[in-house]
Amino acid sequence: QELRPKSLDIKQEELGDMVEKEMASTSEAIEDAVRRIEEMMSQARNESSGVKLEVNERILNSCTDLMKAIRLLVMTSTNLQKEIVESGRGAATTQEFYAKNSRWTEGLISASKAVGWGATQLVESADRVVLHMGKYEELIVCSHEIAASTAQLVAASKVKAEKSSRNLGRLQECSRNVNEMAANVVASTKSGQEQIEEKDTMDFSGMSLIKLKKEEMETQVKVLELEKRLEGERVRLGELRKQHYALAGAYNPAEDGEVKPAPAPRRGILKKPPLAQKP
Repeated sequence: QELRPKSLDIKQEELGDMVEKEMASTSEAIEDAVRRIEEMMSQARNESSGVKLEVNERILNSCTDLMKAIRLLVMTSTNLQKEIVESGRGAATTQEFYAKNSRWTEGLISASKAVGWGATQLVESADRVVLHMGKYEELIVCSHEIAASTAQLVAASKVKAEKSSRNLGRLQECSRNVNEMAANVVASTKSGQEQIEEKDTMDFSGMSLIKLKKEEMETQVKVLELEKRLEGERVRLGELRKQHYALAGAYNPAEDGEVKPAPAPRRGILKKPPLAQKP
């Protein structure tokens, strides 16, 4: 018992309550996100017009569709989680089932938190874009994070679910719908960004030869600086992900009695055998 991995300052008998609280908290976060998007839509119609209004409406509508898809996903996940507990606990209580499968429970809690956090971040990014204070790239990154969090929630639920479960089938369908809606947010964001940037067309017709050459050299310098900065940020992103995985830890179904397939052996590079030495 002492060697079993412990939760983050949470007693095992409290894990069941934590699952329900996190699912409820995630649902509340999504409901709040839907309300905030509706408020942003009204604000955008009052404060913007023309191309900017068209872009804002398209982006916010896609965000609303994504929030609705996430809300349905969380509801279906909650139903599946209850089904798993009822079918797997036997004569044990719900709390005992969660304590016995603590690693699975912690994975479920972590996935639910990730989904709620992703929804909140998406709304905040959309708010900054509508107010001309944010970057379109933030929305794209948030959409990718939501898709990843959704996959995490489905994987955590799938570990203990029966393959023939209808709720599992519905959850997988909801996951595909979330991914589709997230892709729509990315598409609407990219098209909106292009539409806004087209207003600032580059006109070099009035420049002299010397001025054009100077602008060309300055642009080349900027390109090299951005390429160097991009490489540095990629290295930083890799280190951040390593630290994230080290702190969070990968969920291991084998600890709850599930068989984890062994990784395929890596094929080494075939080396040429050494030539025989002549006597």
